[in-house]
Amino acid sequence: MHAIMLAAGRGIRLSNGAGHPKCLLEFGGKTLLRRHIAILESLGIERMTIVVGFKAEEIHAELAAIGAKSWIDTIHNPRFEEGAVVSLCAARDVLRSGSDILFMDADVLYDPVVLQRLIQSPHRNCLLIDRDLEPGPEPVKACLRGGQLVEFGKIVSGDFEAMGEWPGFLKLEPLMADRLAAATERFVANGRAAEPYEPAMREVFFADSTHRIGCEDITGMAWIEIDTPEDLRRAHEVVEPALHGG
Repeated sequence: MHAIMLAAGRGIRLSNGAGHPKCLLEFGGKTLLRRHIAILESLGIERMTIVVGFKAEEIHAELAAIGAKSWIDTIHNPRFEEGAVVSLCAARDVLRSGSDILFMDADVLYDPVVLQRLIQSPHRNCLLIDRDLEPGPEPVKACLRGGQLVEFGKIVSGDFEAMGEWPGFLKLEPLMADRLAAATERFVANGRAAEPYEPAMREVFFADSTHRIGCEDITGMAWIEIDTPEDLRRAHEVVEPALHGG
């Protein structure tokens, strides 16, 4: 399995774009990046590609400090000021590599069992869902009917029975990964480079009813995506202590 991690953005809502890459935020003396790598190693991931952009040299310095990892490489996205779909498009060759893909956002602090649940799921195409959803337009929502994914995105509508937050991790078989690569290319080519990647994913998820996206419930597990100062406070005060049984 080949992990793709997006770590190119400025994190404007967290630091007005003047800080450091969010994957270098520290918790318990370890950066998010160092934590990601340790967890991926423990779960047997064979390859990892990190898409970098904003202050990429700082990420490279952290990788050097962690120690040379022959299974990790980076791709530079010079258009990191644009939407996240451009960063995902930068990894299109990896999406087309013929490997199973583990997609990851870099700005998530989580219990390793969260990622383990996804990797070990019997669904080859799978996302995670946390039913403890805070209301509002920001969380990316996964909506289910009859246990099947029927809607996905920040703004959702329609007939569904359950809704939860998606933490930014996704597993795809090679066929679906290839389709996602093509979707990101279409978005960039058609003037939609300012958009996030979720609309491209949504297009792929619902294009073919024979290749459904499975879901694994992680409700009650400790995790947080860090976008705002309030998220950062909660990560330090609530989520990180929970990872140690606090």
